[in-house]
Amino acid sequence: IAEKLTIEAVQQKMLADEARQKSDTLLLNILPEDVAQELKVNGESRARQFDAVTVILTDFVNFTSICERLSPTELVFELNKCFAAFDKIIDKYELEKIKTIGDAYLAVGGLPRISIDHAERTCNAAIEILNWVNNPENNCIFEVRIGINSGPVIAGIVGMKKYVYDIWGDTVNTASRLESSSISGKINISESTYQIVKDLFTCIYRGKIEAKNKGNINMYFLVPANE
Repeated sequence: IAEKLTIEAVQQKMLADEARQKSDTLLLNILPEDVAQELKVNGESRARQFDAVTVILTDFVNFTSICERLSPTELVFELNKCFAAFDKIIDKYELEKIKTIGDAYLAVGGLPRISIDHAERTCNAAIEILNWVNNPENNCIFEVRIGINSGPVIAGIVGMKKYVYDIWGDTVNTASRLESSSISGKINISESTYQIVKDLFTCIYRGKIEAKNKGNINMYFLVPANE
């Protein structure tokens, strides 16, 4: 009897360990590793300010009209194909994916682990995303436009259920304006990002362009090396 109880205890522990591992894996798919660990240890994760990060926001041109031509299954398939490719690129350059909203994809370099090359890595990721979309072999039905901005943000978890790690601040808002002010097949970067990467990439000054609620701001096109 004692031996049987011992075997059952071992089996229960193995099942519990397996369930815990699955839970940890799921948590890491939702939250950055550092944040997930803090949440496990403390039961909460405090919001933090990061003084220097680079935000990238992409969306697909004429997405609404394209949606009208696709069935729901086809639309989800095409979006998943693109965003799965974006995920791999974001991981390659060690950026943090924040979320997707419809056809928009938001990520950031330089958090939760601080880095000094966040702008360079984010620009390289943007170029690779653009190249992937434009590569005929990938059969991407969309055209993409991209906005990038550097500056401070606040990052943290919101909500009590279905945790969401998000970023806030003027840097994010400006990145959104840069994306909407970009054009198909172009990477539109801000003055702050340009000042960081101007010696590393070819950039074309667009002039002062009006951005919603921002007035006229300097914008630059980041030019991939293959153009």
